[in-house]
Amino acid sequence: MATEVGFESAPEVIGPPTPPIPIETPQISSSPSPQIPTEIVSDEEMSLIEAAFSFSFASRSSPTSLHVHRNPPSVTSITLLSKRSCVGDIEDGIGIGRTQKKKKFTESLLYRFRRKTGLFVTDITSTEWCEKQQEFFLLRGKPKASKAMKAGSARHAVLEAEVITTVEVLIRSSEERWALKFINFIHGTNQLFLEGLTRELPILGFVEGVCVVGVIDEIRETTIIENRHVPTLVETKTRSQNNLPSEPQQRNGRLQLMCYKYLWDNLVANPFPTSQFLKLFSLNPNYVLSKEIQESAIQAGVEAQTLHDVLTQYQYICSKLPKAHNELLLRYEYQKDQSLIGENQYLYDSDWVTGQIKSSIEFWKGEREANYVLEDERWKCSFCKYASMCPINAKSEEHTTNTTKE
Repeated sequence: MATEVGFESAPEVIGPPTPPIPIETPQISSSPSPQIPTEIVSDEEMSLIEAAFSFSFASRSSPTSLHVHRNPPSVTSITLLSKRSCVGDIEDGIGIGRTQKKKKFTESLLYRFRRKTGLFVTDITSTEWCEKQQEFFLLRGKPKASKAMKAGSARHAVLEAEVITTVEVLIRSSEERWALKFINFIHGTNQLFLEGLTRELPILGFVEGVCVVGVIDEIRETTIIENRHVPTLVETKTRSQNNLPSEPQQRNGRLQLMCYKYLWDNLVANPFPTSQFLKLFSLNPNYVLSKEIQESAIQAGVEAQTLHDVLTQYQYICSKLPKAHNELLLRYEYQKDQSLIGENQYLYDSDWVTGQIKSSIEFWKGEREANYVLEDERWKCSFCKYASMCPINAKSEEHTTNTTKE
């Protein structure tokens, strides 16, 4: 239940928390089935892809949902970042390189649409699908939610509810909204190493000077050689058809998971740039958080009265985490009965994902024009609502007409 909250006294200096002790869990063992048929694409599946493009237009207002982990009751989590809704009310700011001119800075898609939230991982995967379509979605508006989109969101809600109970808290400021995201990350990592599993974990980092945020579907603790424990990242996709998607769709899912590992490993290897983050979103580090948020931090095992305290704990805990497993798991479920269609395990490709992220950021910064879909994947245009106004299709029709006349 949402309640009114007041300001507290000035902050005190707090030492780093004691990280939770990992416990051993069974190793993941899964592999794709060779008998499973593969389709090119379906109308319903395309609607799920379109959902990623329309992500930027959703919003959430206070009061904000808090998600409390079950088992054990002492472990709690507040989930604010969601792949299915984005957040607002953040002061202006953006992670653009210093070499860009002011005019280019203010006209870029990154500044126009992401200066208050940072860039989402789904923004990167959407541009990998088709940059021109992403551009149309931003400038022309989102599509209506289809039956498949709603079914996919409902399934994720069920999976989340298996380990999380939702409550609400009133958010008074941008500082509190961001603080809850970091606290939720701490809650989630505690649950991961205490129980061996967590879901809907928000993650936030910087790439090429740009703030990138996302939500990891699921993380499992995996035991590897010498009894070392490492997190394994898992993404679950729901499908209206009882078969695996086309290779371009599977590639897009692989990119999403690799982006999460890229962010996770960077947080482990490099100190979180607190000063850059505060400046980027014009946040007050000494802002005193509400009593509810302070209590949530205590439940996560840390004491924090201000946003600065939360950031200090976040930076410390990230430095103590192990890097994610190089094997990533992509699951496909049938929407009708939630049965498993197949699981694909694949290795992390650092060079490929780094190139994809940098290329996407170039597009978002306005450093180049939007690329059209690859020639051998032009079948995507048949399912795009903007195909009739896309220049690449106009050129294709002109070429066909000229060829016919000849």
